Amino acid sequence: MKKGEVEPHVIELKNVCKYYYMGENVVKAVDDLSLTIEKGSFIAIMGPSGSGKSTAMNLVGSLDVPTSGTVYLDGEDISFLTESDLAQIRGKKIGFIFQSFNLIPNLTTRENVALPMTFQGYDEFERAAKAEELLKLVDLADRGDHYPGELSGGQRQRVAIARSLANNPEMILADEPTGNLDTKTGDIVMEFLSKMHKQGKTIVVITHEPELAKKYAEIVYWLKDGKLEKVTQKKNGFTKSSKDKLNKLKYSEMK
Repeated sequence: MKKGEVEPHVIELKNVCKYYYMGENVVKAVDDLSLTIEKGSFIAIMGPSGSGKSTAMNLVGSLDVPTSGTVYLDGEDISFLTESDLAQIRGKKIGFIFQSFNLIPNLTTRENVALPMTFQGYDEFERAAKAEELLKLVDLADRGDHYPGELSGGQRQRVAIARSLANNPEMILADEPTGNLDTKTGDIVMEFLSKMHKQGKTIVVITHEPELAKKYAEIVYWLKDGKLEKVTQKKNGFTKSSKDKLNKLKYSEMK
């Protein structure tokens, strides 16, 4: 980057819409959504069922393209890329953690963690060594030969975290990472994500749990009926909404 240039956002959505057409009906899953995700930030996309947060996750994670509007990744427009091109971007830049873990049951934890590296050209020795390193990171070094069915829910989610880091992505996208866990185990998983954030990773969490979003995220995008309802930002203590772009609110809202 040249001197004086501003580093692009990791992800930026500009006036993005995602519509689904069902006969004569149009479902506006996301409607005119704009948001930015800065490098090294901890973001939550928050909303109840039907709010559009899952669709927003797909757009942020390059899992889908918008009906209209623009999606930028590191300053590049990716709105109209093919699925093959998007898959390459996802593999290199984004690590995914899913509510249902999405581990392959007939692979060991070590093999599950190593799997994303297979598609990025790492040899077998490199994959095995990195998988061991990541399992140590999530305190599961002694579970490398176990299969997902032999692990607890919390352990499976920690394997998923290790897998998300396999290709050293700049952003980790976690979809309801505590949804299938009890409160104590969920806190452990969130602390792992917080640790990754402190080490420089960009973290984006999709959740319907307000307390979780407020506790960990620096910025929370609140969605309702496919639209951006408001934005709460912990650092500066202000809220922006789709109706009023800059409404001063008390900092206590984020406590």
